[in-house]
Amino acid sequence: MIGKLETLVAKFRELERELSAPEIFQDQERYKKVAKKHAELGGIVPEIETYKGLLREIEENQDLSKDPDPEICELAQTELADLKNRLRDQEDLLKRLLTPRDPLDEKNIILEVRAGTGGEEAALFAADIFRMYSRYAELQGWRVEILSGNDTGTGGFKEIVASIAGTDVYSKLKYESGAHRVQRVPATESQGRIHTSAVTVAILPEAEEVDVTIDPGDIRVDVYRSSGPGGQSVNTTDSAIRITHLATGIVVTCQDEKSQHKNKAKALKVLRSRLLQAAQDESKKVYDENRKAQVGSGDRSERIRTYNYPQGRITDHRINLTLYSLDQAMDGHIQEIIDGLVQHYQAEAMKES
Repeated sequence: MIGKLETLVAKFRELERELSAPEIFQDQERYKKVAKKHAELGGIVPEIETYKGLLREIEENQDLSKDPDPEICELAQTELADLKNRLRDQEDLLKRLLTPRDPLDEKNIILEVRAGTGGEEAALFAADIFRMYSRYAELQGWRVEILSGNDTGTGGFKEIVASIAGTDVYSKLKYESGAHRVQRVPATESQGRIHTSAVTVAILPEAEEVDVTIDPGDIRVDVYRSSGPGGQSVNTTDSAIRITHLATGIVVTCQDEKSQHKNKAKALKVLRSRLLQAAQDESKKVYDENRKAQVGSGDRSERIRTYNYPQGRITDHRINLTLYSLDQAMDGHIQEIIDGLVQHYQAEAMKES
């Protein structure tokens, strides 16, 4: 490990020298690249120096622990135990800092929640799950914008799609993709029996035009009249948009706005994000086939979490975490679960690297 750390320090010093050379400002592209790498290593190098300092102190105290003076020897051994603990903590910190960061972590997201098995109860739970993420976003200071929704008229959603924008949104929510199962007594259940329903959640990194280029010839755009529970634009103007990506068969619809152009812009935003996710999924599939040991990723087909209302329990099956604070979780207080997932997958990534 020390050899790799010394290499990073040497690279940092080399970048410092390059940044101080006047000619670098003549190539702005090169300057940006070097400055970015310098800033990345700038957060790691001080921690490397701390690590090396601890190694030196341990070596010194190991020598002192052999001193013939019993007081000096005892003092050195006591300090040695503390230094070794600090060294382990510093090693863990460096491993986290050196674990490759997901380049998508800084992106905003497209959140898609769909009712699964369970009929109307699943649609109601889809609304509950959407509210949970909306409340969590509010607590984080993020912005939520509904892009499209298919409500049931009784407070539930067959499907709802929204964008969530803010700082490092994808890094916190990327492990939420999957099947979410609920166990509770539906309001319509006269016998008091517990029903099991499910919704699926998809977290897509929001793709910008520079991430995914859509050739107009690759899509078919259909315009039709909005339908829904009222509103001046419903059934009066051709403002609803359906975009079909011909190569993949991905279909996106949007009818929430009165403006056809706004609906098309929102639909294209969702389409770009789905295409980016499809590319990520394909890349991961190839990667997983090349290595037999699979690292979990919150795949949307996995059942990831159970919400048990009679017991007030929420369980994440991937990290075997159970909390008896369901009410608080459904009100957006899910940070403990998110932190547990981030730590788990960081540890997996550290093993890989």
